[in-house]
Amino acid sequence: MDTPVDHTVNAGSSQEARTVEVVDILRIMHDIPHRYPFLLLDRVVDVVLNTSAIGIKNVSANEPFFAGHFPNHPVMPGVLIIESMAQTAAVLVVETLGPDAAGKVVYFMSIEGAKFRRPVVPGDQLRIHVTKERNRGNVWKFQAAAKVDGVVVAEATYAAMIMDRAAPV
Repeated sequence: MDTPVDHTVNAGSSQEARTVEVVDILRIMHDIPHRYPFLLLDRVVDVVLNTSAIGIKNVSANEPFFAGHFPNHPVMPGVLIIESMAQTAAVLVVETLGPDAAGKVVYFMSIEGAKFRRPVVPGDQLRIHVTKERNRGNVWKFQAAAKVDGVVVAEATYAAMIMDRAAPV
């Protein structure tokens, strides 16, 4: 099991950026409430707090959505690629906020400019590059590109709001 490692690195100026090399699956499940079959990340790497992160999703033939999308021609649904982008951004937000994120959850607000360049199929590894464009208060805006073998397969800009987690029912 990977252990998250915090590092402080020189960001090329007088400012320093905190980074996290790896957020493993247990820490992802601590950071966001999603669970199988809707947890669409296996790990998050190269996290530059308050700036960017790369989510990794290993696409397996055993994914439950392939049974119906599409039989004998498995293609990962585009909306689930967008969801994996949102989950990567949520991990970035929670890791950035640290203890201030306790009791909070990240909700989608908008999706803009979503484009799908090629199908994602079993055996592909999605590397979801998420960059924070800005945040004001509890609203954050991101740009993301999902890549397979370095080639962009999907991209989008989206916003999310950080809110108090609802009490369990």
